[in-house]
Amino acid sequence: MEKKIKYFEKFLYEIWKEQKFDTELLTNEGEKISIVDSGHQNKELGGPDFLNARIKIGNITFCGDIEIDTYYSDWKNHGHNINKKYNKVILHATLNHDSNNSFVYTQEGRKVQSIPLENFLLHDLRENVQDAILKERKNRINKMPCIEVNDLVEKKQKLDFLFDLGIARFKKKCAKNIERLKELKYLKELNLKEPVVKYSLDENFYNKTYTADDFKDAELWKQLFYEQVFEALGYSKNKKEFLQLSTYADYSFIKKSLKDEDSLHNIETILFNVAGIIPESGSIKDEETLEYIKRLKETWIELKQCYDSETMNLEDWHFYKLRPPNFPTLRIAGGAIILHRMIKENLISSIIKYFRESSPKNIVKDLREKIIVRSNGYWRKYYNFGQKVKTETKYFIGLSRADEIIINIILPYVSVYFDLFGEKELTKKVFKIYINYYQNSENNLVQEVSSTLMLDNAGKRSVLYQGMIELFRSYCSRAKCMECSIGKNVFN
Repeated sequence: MEKKIKYFEKFLYEIWKEQKFDTELLTNEGEKISIVDSGHQNKELGGPDFLNARIKIGNITFCGDIEIDTYYSDWKNHGHNINKKYNKVILHATLNHDSNNSFVYTQEGRKVQSIPLENFLLHDLRENVQDAILKERKNRINKMPCIEVNDLVEKKQKLDFLFDLGIARFKKKCAKNIERLKELKYLKELNLKEPVVKYSLDENFYNKTYTADDFKDAELWKQLFYEQVFEALGYSKNKKEFLQLSTYADYSFIKKSLKDEDSLHNIETILFNVAGIIPESGSIKDEETLEYIKRLKETWIELKQCYDSETMNLEDWHFYKLRPPNFPTLRIAGGAIILHRMIKENLISSIIKYFRESSPKNIVKDLREKIIVRSNGYWRKYYNFGQKVKTETKYFIGLSRADEIIINIILPYVSVYFDLFGEKELTKKVFKIYINYYQNSENNLVQEVSSTLMLDNAGKRSVLYQGMIELFRSYCSRAKCMECSIGKNVFN
């Protein structure tokens, strides 16, 4: 599978301004696109990249904004489809078109032409841009601008700032949970099923005041938990795909599709078939794999009769340069067991009970036991269909990933739950666990920040671990040094 190179969008902006195209721009349907005015670059305001442009598509001239993304899928991934600021966009220009769709949709449901610029670039220009990007990436990845001067800042000041950033990151996750709960509630009220190409979060959604009573439906919380755990199982390579899988094969469908006998197999059947990741039997020679595929397909014949959403394709998933333990196949198998625990073992009720009845120390121990997933069945011996592991897989979800899920998902999740339903003391208990949690996971970015700031093993403490991620992503990578407590000290 060909590796996609992630182009920095600032290079694409220059290409758009210069209009350095080898051939005339065309839509996928062959209509000519003429750029009357490329617009002026939006450098200060949030929203589209170029404002007040004029383009002619066929015989019609449009006036409005231009949005430039690396991939077609960035339109939805970046939330442009639900952001009113993008309602005036008249053209979506991408470098790569990772979809067969020729259009995107605005928040108000208007269809906007989307074209891949790569088809029209001068060949040597494309090579020069690629070289420039790779050189910049080599110099920038995980590098902090203050790398040579931050020793001027006292260690305590660094730790205090990271602590505050860790708290801010936790609050962001809580706020994100609340917004997603509102969306799920809204969609359920309108009887809309995700993904919907053009559902619009209208004024009623944005203006409505929600109360705890709006979130008493347990299925809203279960769908939220399901989505977040699956997104975490995707890691960086398949995060979007796992989240998509959890919205296609949603919790309510999986729950009502289960039978008492072999319910785990039924969950696997749904997930692997909806993921579109099962190969044709003719390409497989291994007998055990053929039998497993046969069962998945036969069970799906019955279950899919009640399925009314979409399915994915093998091409949607990323396997390139992944270690076998990180293959989406194994992660789906682990996710199936988490879903099984949610439905058959009341996982979420158990988690809530731990916080109500146990000491912080025991809560951490119990949460780890509930989230760690030992391997079993077919996937103990295989990492992909027909491809055996050298040594049997011990865990689908080990301690490191379990800690990531506890910190990033469970603690913000239960914090919002207790806060919404007025259990303030339990909200404080969750927060106390968060700031005193020490996790057994490693992250290259955290290691780099910790080393650069000369903080030794400070990243083992979760609130500082999260603070380091927040520092780099919100300040260092955006060159906001003069808004950073450390940067203000060393660059003034």
